[in-house]
Amino acid sequence: MAWWPRVRGRSDSLDEDVSVLIPARNEQDKLPAALDALLGQPCVREVLIYDDHSEDGTAEVVARYAAKDPRVRRIPPLPLPEGWCGKTFACYTLAGHARSPWLLFLDADSILAADALRSILAEAKRRELTLLSCWPGLEVRGLWEKLLMPMLNFVVFTLYPAPLALTRPSDASLGLAHGALILVRRDAYERVGGHAAVRGELFEDTVLARVWRQCGERSLCLDGQHVVRTRMYEGLGQIWRGFHKNFYPAFHSPLSFWLFLALHGVVFLGPFLGLSWSAAGCVLAMRVLLAMRFRHPLWSCALHPLAESFLLVLGLSSWWRTKHGGVEWKGRRYARS
Repeated sequence: MAWWPRVRGRSDSLDEDVSVLIPARNEQDKLPAALDALLGQPCVREVLIYDDHSEDGTAEVVARYAAKDPRVRRIPPLPLPEGWCGKTFACYTLAGHARSPWLLFLDADSILAADALRSILAEAKRRELTLLSCWPGLEVRGLWEKLLMPMLNFVVFTLYPAPLALTRPSDASLGLAHGALILVRRDAYERVGGHAAVRGELFEDTVLARVWRQCGERSLCLDGQHVVRTRMYEGLGQIWRGFHKNFYPAFHSPLSFWLFLALHGVVFLGPFLGLSWSAAGCVLAMRVLLAMRFRHPLWSCALHPLAESFLLVLGLSSWWRTKHGGVEWKGRRYARS
């Protein structure tokens, strides 16, 4: 983490057009805050929102903002084709309506900091990237979010060698992205095949980054917690359902899934069961360092064995449900892609 770079400051001379593309399914409560932060950004040519068969007031929210700002447009939904996931089809459809050389895929709960877009664009151009994803800061409220959400960063950054990705831009295994914010060049997106290349993936963001590199394009994921923040899931139920849907599908082979569970069971939980208190101290030190970097509550580190146990149960449940009927998310059921 000490060598993983952050998105740097903006360039005053930057003058680029960006199409902001937001897939939204039942997001009436979160969308207004995202739009309020977005519409004050420079470089925004248009904001396209795919209302993915919402059953709440999402369409009314979009209509209210469109009446105030002509850059905002609602893209009406189409029937979901067979073999596609809802979000991948929404992103693919949005890209087909976009008119700018840069496309910014933004989740409906992603809140940009002031002038964040210009900083992100400048970083992509400075590093000659055609895909830049910003790892967001996580907003956590309430006991369960503060206890469990830091495990996302623990899982990713105890395995992913983030600085190595800087020196090996063509290594597909080092592709990483977070769906909260992904900026791409339109021409590269079309060369790669866009979201059609990952149409059946529930773990579409990182798989897209890997496909991007396989096709010879340059991609990076940088620390962007100071430019974008998100409250991914609210409460224990959403945390369970949200990670349940893509835990097992994130792995491309059963072997890698079981090796991952073994790693966490033996190395990250086993020491707390009396196997080695010195090893347990090392795990807690890792948690503290990550908490300092990502501003997690420090007390959650002391309850690591509880959070780790939750992760293992979640993984086993995701495996079982995926193998026996599929997982559900926002009213849709998905078998393994």
